[in-house]
Amino acid sequence: MTDRHPLDLPELRPLWSAVHDRLSTGRPVSRVRSGPLDDVGREALADLLGLDRLPGAEPTIPLAGLDGAVLDVCGQPVRDVVTAILGPIHDRAAERERRTGQRDAVWGWLAGHDVVTAQPVLLEWVGHLRTNGLVDGSPERTRGLLTAALTVLAALPADGEPLPVLAARLLDGDSHALDDGTRLSALVLRALAVLYGTAVPEAAEGRRALWSRAGVADDELSATVLAVGLRPGGGGPVAGISRICAASGHPVSLTLAQLRSPGGFSGPVGAVHITENPSVLALALRRFGHRCPPLVCTSGWPNTAVIHLLRRLADDGASLRYHGDFDGEGVRIAAHVLAKTGAVPWRMGADDYLAAATRVPVGPDPGRLTPAPWDPALVDSMAALRRAVVEEMVADLLLDDLADHRHG
Repeated sequence: MTDRHPLDLPELRPLWSAVHDRLSTGRPVSRVRSGPLDDVGREALADLLGLDRLPGAEPTIPLAGLDGAVLDVCGQPVRDVVTAILGPIHDRAAERERRTGQRDAVWGWLAGHDVVTAQPVLLEWVGHLRTNGLVDGSPERTRGLLTAALTVLAALPADGEPLPVLAARLLDGDSHALDDGTRLSALVLRALAVLYGTAVPEAAEGRRALWSRAGVADDELSATVLAVGLRPGGGGPVAGISRICAASGHPVSLTLAQLRSPGGFSGPVGAVHITENPSVLALALRRFGHRCPPLVCTSGWPNTAVIHLLRRLADDGASLRYHGDFDGEGVRIAAHVLAKTGAVPWRMGADDYLAAATRVPVGPDPGRLTPAPWDPALVDSMAALRRAVVEEMVADLLLDDLADHRHG
């Protein structure tokens, strides 16, 4: 059995507890308030300090005087005495600083993650999570959960997989990881709501609709993509339909089901241009007819069929070039398309916006603005003018570019 310290007396315990607590703050300590002390404790303290009268019930004691008295009694400084009696002295200030550093590191890592920087609107998601704090106060658990959420977001829009299948494929075989009501599901859905500019759904039906919008268990017949001038190689039905439509100057509408099983299909090598609005496709067909170069339309936010086709074209060697509306939503859609397909901007820089804005002396407000990763100056210019420019206003310039590529 370990011998008790000679100053480990019950009547002095309130004093040692007060000293231990103050030293554990990690801040300089000059005085310690002890108590409440009973009469026995007051007598013991008077004896320890060599006082000629009893102290009060809650005395304030100079630490230097206490340290000297303790040294005289047992030859140890007061820090060693309280450590021997009550255990190690902590540094709560250093611990708070360490925890703050860990928290800041988590949020800094999240804000700088590729998934977030590619679609800066997700910084709003990061801000919300930071305001609400770490999961169970743990940087490690929080980072693990966020890593899983980012893995899911990077894989969206999905290719029509059911949610349990998607979860199992991405999250170590755990088909229930994205079940309704889980923390991870809530994190991903909040990110999707920020991305699409919608409210976080409160009812199960709304959550299912948001998952569907992100391509999870999409209806493979109703999810379609519109294109013109698409002349893929191969003898499969999708390639054949596309070539027939292109040769006759008609658009082709391809379903997700067709794109999943296209048969023989090899996309065109060279530039494939992408627009946000179907009206630009109509103008292109009117101008070029059966000679129209490849042009794909996202019809606003791209569904699974759109992303599927664009990725397939890119994999087959096409260089994708995207143009959309100059408004807040258009910038977010552009960032999404670029991040998910590897497309590059097409007339989507700050200079392009400023030139286009001269065509619209009075235009609608661009709405909520978020950064454009490909040109930070773009949103600054839009914020200064507060003028949206829809894609149709520059359709002639876009068609001129298509003509140049067709003859190039």
